[in-house]
Amino acid sequence: MKRYRNGEIWDFEQELQLLGDGFCDQREVILGLDGDTTCTVCVCMPFIPFAHSLPDPPTILSRAVAGCSNHNSVGESVARDALELVMANALSKAGSTRFCVQAVCLAVSGVNHPTDVERIMNWLRDIFPSHVHFFVQNDAVAALASGTMGKLHGCVLIAGTGTIAYGFTEDGRDARAAGAGPVLGDWGSGYGIAAQALTAAIRAYDGRGPYTALTSSILRKLDLSSPDELIGWTYSDPSWARIAALVPVVVTCAEGGDEVANKILRDAVEELASSVKAVVRRLQLCGEDGNDPFPLVMVGAVLEAKKKWDIGREVINCICKDFPGVHPICPKVEPAIGAALLAWNLLARYNRQGNLRSETNSP
Repeated sequence: MKRYRNGEIWDFEQELQLLGDGFCDQREVILGLDGDTTCTVCVCMPFIPFAHSLPDPPTILSRAVAGCSNHNSVGESVARDALELVMANALSKAGSTRFCVQAVCLAVSGVNHPTDVERIMNWLRDIFPSHVHFFVQNDAVAALASGTMGKLHGCVLIAGTGTIAYGFTEDGRDARAAGAGPVLGDWGSGYGIAAQALTAAIRAYDGRGPYTALTSSILRKLDLSSPDELIGWTYSDPSWARIAALVPVVVTCAEGGDEVANKILRDAVEELASSVKAVVRRLQLCGEDGNDPFPLVMVGAVLEAKKKWDIGREVINCICKDFPGVHPICPKVEPAIGAALLAWNLLARYNRQGNLRSETNSP
């Protein structure tokens, strides 16, 4: 471990040591991180001996939040700073230090290739002592683990700002669909829904598309006076989360009977369901006859049932037509806790195998 370029954020460790045992918690801990295009969450969980079972709900010592850690969105430097800051804050709140950490499971969007994994592993090696074990995953893996108490089996569908479907079999095979970002078509995501709504408003305004209540509703939401202003608003800050925040406007218009808004949501449902179906087929999660049960963990604001137009319910109905064994799960804990639980399960597995080592993206 070397003093990282943001070394000052770790100064609290020296202060804890000077204060003595009454202020510095010496118990072993695990860090779980979940990072997306909106924010990064880190939880600090006490390490549970392998002879014991994990408590349900799990014990959490502290929780910290920082900015976006997707290097594709904000660049490597900003992403790295966000990760280091959130881990330091979580340990500081828990009265713990890096030397007490046994494992870090870091699950962030933008981890799509072995080179992404290796880059982040190198960051972590610079920050932590050599005894710490690292597990670097896509954020979808933590989301799945949040619904299965840290076990990797079944499928997860994330639909927030972006979207991805990710699945695992009990023997460790994995597959994913979507999750390539807005340029390559994250249709069904919050960004995808809202971007289509903005496009529909412009098309209605210039005569290329049908009238839609989306135009006036979006203008009112953004405090704009003319559809012409939507162009400037969109490109002044085309961040994914900023665009995706317009999804509630689309849902409200759809519930009010607007056909354009309803079509956007119906298309989103088809896209999300098709992502799950693709993963299920590739991994044969449904068995050879297509009827075997499998868990589907559903995460993200787009899927939350807040209104009459329930996107999550419609996605399940669509999947059930092909795979009646689907068992939807709404996690009781957040993905960062899922990441910490996953780290404990992976450590336990390698301990049983007598092969405790750091893991990358193949659990």
